[in-house]
Amino acid sequence: MQVASLHFRERAAGALANERLQANLRRFGSGFADKRAAARRAFGEEAFEQLRDAAAEIRDRALGDLDAWLLRFEAEASRRGTTVLWAQDADEVCRLVLEVCRRHGLAKAIKSKSMLSEEAGLNDALGAAGVNVVETDLGEYILQLAGEPPSHIIAPAIHKDQDEVSALFVKHHGRPATDDIARMTREAREVLRPHFLSADLGISGGNFLVAETGSVAIVTNEGNGRMVTTLPRVHIAITGIEKVIPTLEDLSALNRLLPRSATGQDIENYFSILTGPRAPGDADGPEHMFVILVDNGRSGLVGGALKEMLRCIRCGACMNHCPVYQTVGGHSYGWVYPGPMGSVLTPAYQGIENALDLPQAATLCGACHVACPVKIPLPDLLRTLREMQTDRGLRPWGERAAFRAWAFAARRPWLYAWATRIAARLLHWMGGRRGRIARLPLAGRGWTLGRDFPAPEGRTFRDLYRVGRKRRA
Repeated sequence: MQVASLHFRERAAGALANERLQANLRRFGSGFADKRAAARRAFGEEAFEQLRDAAAEIRDRALGDLDAWLLRFEAEASRRGTTVLWAQDADEVCRLVLEVCRRHGLAKAIKSKSMLSEEAGLNDALGAAGVNVVETDLGEYILQLAGEPPSHIIAPAIHKDQDEVSALFVKHHGRPATDDIARMTREAREVLRPHFLSADLGISGGNFLVAETGSVAIVTNEGNGRMVTTLPRVHIAITGIEKVIPTLEDLSALNRLLPRSATGQDIENYFSILTGPRAPGDADGPEHMFVILVDNGRSGLVGGALKEMLRCIRCGACMNHCPVYQTVGGHSYGWVYPGPMGSVLTPAYQGIENALDLPQAATLCGACHVACPVKIPLPDLLRTLREMQTDRGLRPWGERAAFRAWAFAARRPWLYAWATRIAARLLHWMGGRRGRIARLPLAGRGWTLGRDFPAPEGRTFRDLYRVGRKRRA
């Protein structure tokens, strides 16, 4: 997938001006956030927080000895008949998958939802090599028809309404239009079922890798994931190296958090633990199973200032609670991962210079940290990225000059007091009788594009404090 994160400002402005998109985003609103809150209350708030602590510890323990757990996973998976491959970057992911296709004569692939295949641009690579690819997650299938990337990691087509989906189905299925959601779902099922039965390759992601048993755990709410991983004669699971966890007991703990944090469910509809290809006597399963372990920038975070981001279990809770994401949608972020998680992952994996605006695309309100099931300090990581940008001189010269001027004044209390007194009086004058400023100049212009700025009463905090002390005396 092409990285367009340098254009966040323009893409966000376009999203704000798109009335249909804004209506769809308002419909999404706080739905997942409300469901998570209800699930947390039902589980018990104290118990839920203890579980979050335990989950963070599990992820840190795995990441602290990442190389050892990955080698353990490889050994156990290989012992059970799985072929484990390693990919340094996105290009190598595509090369390895195409090699498997050539070796086994594979011509048609069905896919379960996989964000890492989006990172790799796998669909385009397979299509260019003559391999037919069909997305089978309903949201991903809708977006494949639309020629769009996902806008949310667990609800990829959340930005589309039923009329848009109906129009896509009419165009690609050649059937009469309908506004009945149940009928549209049935129609998609009828179209996809022959693909399940005729494909010779299944491609999935992996929510967790269990080192103890060499297993891949996959969490879905649609039966497509189970069919993708069992019906075709070859199954390839593509997942990041950070997904490894030590034991099945750790998997149990994390899976209590994942559905509750993602969609507010007590348990997902389908939870599959895949351990090797079909054995003699098994009723189903692939003849050959491959697991591709992908770096693509992940090892660079180990032990660094952004290492806590590797805890992420891809639940989407941070974006479900983020006021910025809920306003501009996922496509504004310009790469695979949107929201607060994407504002850290994209600069980390693709380079800060390729995502200059993303660390700034947050209010730092802290809602993402509060919601994160593995307690990733996302606001702190965003501040760290802002510091990195400043240290490397990547911020605009005007912004850097403004901060230098502020720092100069802040180190001189008399100057700071004089400057703020002048600013308070000026802003009070600009507010006029209404007490509100409709348009701020220069750097403040963006703030007043959609709202008025409340003008101060003309006195600084120091002035008010001095008056208060006199009254108390």
